[in-house]
Amino acid sequence: MPDSPWTAASDPSTEPAAPIRVLLVDDQQLVRGGFRMLINSQPDLKVVAEAGNGREALAALAAVSADVVLMDVRMPGMDGIEATSRILDGDTGGGPKVVVLTTFDLDEYALTAIQAGASGFLLKDAPPEELLEAIRTVYRGDAVIAPSTTRRLLNHVAPLLRTAGAPGSRHADAVASLTPREHEVFTLIAQGLSNPEIAAKLYLSEATVKTHVGHILAKLEARDRVQAVVIAYETGIVAP
Repeated sequence: MPDSPWTAASDPSTEPAAPIRVLLVDDQQLVRGGFRMLINSQPDLKVVAEAGNGREALAALAAVSADVVLMDVRMPGMDGIEATSRILDGDTGGGPKVVVLTTFDLDEYALTAIQAGASGFLLKDAPPEELLEAIRTVYRGDAVIAPSTTRRLLNHVAPLLRTAGAPGSRHADAVASLTPREHEVFTLIAQGLSNPEIAAKLYLSEATVKTHVGHILAKLEARDRVQAVVIAYETGIVAP
């Protein structure tokens, strides 16, 4: 069978009109096959392409549209960190979200990928329902993704993050520019609360909270809530 830079998935006719489109990136075909079977078993999810390394992932995204990329970290040719950085470089929120996959808990490479813009971090042996929910959560965008592995990772590297967010840094200045209400909402985002939970706690409408979240992300130049949480760790808004 001729080599292909990426493998397009089939198009079952039983799928809903607009499923969440997923790109699988892993150098092991058996791993991709397992993920593909799991994801395609869900009526709201669809694997649209597969790639064996970062370079093939970029080629795939040039040919098909994906909403979420499941990205392995350690791959030959171009690893998941560089691929994540290239996929998200210059993206203003309209591109795919990246969920980093690794077999190593508290992997420093996963932290680098998250700092590059990935929207979450999962172990390959995470429960199937956690993987599926991670895809749906990052796709929703305004929801919170805080799998236990991501939270443990951020807690583990909090001292390093805090150094990056020292007083006078770009992120520290951005946090200082928040209004009192925005700072209040930002603190609750950092604690892992969803928009409805923040609305209930502050006696605001969800629409108002969503507006505040949008302003906060813009001021912090954060791609999504996960990036905002990373900044919260950097600047000491939350502590492990």
